Amino acid sequence: MKRSLYLCLIVLAVAHAASAQAPPVRLTLDEAITRGIEASHRLEELGARQDAARALEDQREAAERPQIAAVAGFMRINHVEEFSVPNAGGGGFRVIYPDLPNRALSRLDLQWSIYTGGRLSALTRAAGAEVEAAGHDRDAARADLKLEITRSFLAVLTASAASDVVRQALERTNAHLTDVRNQLSVGLIPPSDVLTVEAQQAHQRMLSIEADTILETAMAEFKRLAGLDQATAVELVPSGSVGATIAAPGPVDPAVSAKGAEEARTNRPERKSLMFRITAAEERVASASAGSLPMLTAVAGYDVARPNLKIFPLQDKWTPSWDVGVNVRWSLFDGGRVRAETAEAAANRRAIEARLRDFDAGVEVEVRQRMAELTSAVAAIDAAGVGVKAAAEARRVIAERFSAGVATNTEVLDAQTALLQADLDLTRARASAELANARLQRALGR
Repeated sequence: MKRSLYLCLIVLAVAHAASAQAPPVRLTLDEAITRGIEASHRLEELGARQDAARALEDQREAAERPQIAAVAGFMRINHVEEFSVPNAGGGGFRVIYPDLPNRALSRLDLQWSIYTGGRLSALTRAAGAEVEAAGHDRDAARADLKLEITRSFLAVLTASAASDVVRQALERTNAHLTDVRNQLSVGLIPPSDVLTVEAQQAHQRMLSIEADTILETAMAEFKRLAGLDQATAVELVPSGSVGATIAAPGPVDPAVSAKGAEEARTNRPERKSLMFRITAAEERVASASAGSLPMLTAVAGYDVARPNLKIFPLQDKWTPSWDVGVNVRWSLFDGGRVRAETAEAAANRRAIEARLRDFDAGVEVEVRQRMAELTSAVAAIDAAGVGVKAAAEARRVIAERFSAGVATNTEVLDAQTALLQADLDLTRARASAELANARLQRALGR
């Protein structure tokens, strides 16, 4: 028994070690977007809504076709006194209305709306427009999700780079602290200089802890968006140097923003969805207004009943019969129902048209803002790159002067702080440029 228990423990330990040593999942941005789209519950919901709209369209189309139904029933009624009349010339009596308490009916029924004033066809077209609108809603949600995954992907890369920068700065500070302590041991500097460096080291340790925490939270959000389990180890693979391949669109003038706005109005799925919903609203107006027109319905049926009440005199046997007819219904007074329904549909159409005008009014502003953000972000990369080179050179010179005894400890710490800040600025500027570019592409509907 003990041997079996030991074997189980060994197997579990080996399995745990194997899972702990599993290689991390390597993901590029495109792969992360693909995973996120496949795992998105929001897109799944919108897909189900589109399926529901398509099913409603099928219902509207089916209402225009003939409807055939099979009907069967059984009824037990009270006994009645039979009614008989004398037979002419033959003597005796003939039962005209027998006592038949058991009655059974089977019917094949046909109904076909021949003319509805355009109600059904308008509702069918409205449902078809809603299907298209639902599809564009899903496209818009997919574009939003793509942007959100891009933002989260860049946030993880930025947090990881910031963590590396702070760690490198902490390593430089540790090395400098060693040098300062050596100088203190030979009496070249006062103890206060060592305390100053130790305080700087403690501050950078705090920054390192904060950077690791930011990285952990950013990674957790990314895993959620990408549809990954939180326990899965992930390694993000940038397509290149973050922000290195992005070109600024240049100064934003009205002609450029107007061209971009026209492209956005052509490509944005939100606008396409509004256009189809306006079409659907117009069809609902037509359907509601058709309520004042007459309706023409063809009806037909084939009955087999026992007794068949359409055949006289009644007989206790299965007897067939049929009927064909046309029904006309014209509402002469409905208390204002049609007028109210038409007014409601027209108001809904005006509301959607107002939303479309609001979208068109804001899209050029959005494109202009995104272009300006990208221009600023790309310019910030160049400025931050110059700052990093200058801060690195300044720190090198100060370190050499400190080694030669002609620079103070404060100057070394200031140079290291400046280099740390410059590295962080460059990391953030590159990520901001990538995100600004992604936002511009989303605004243009690409």
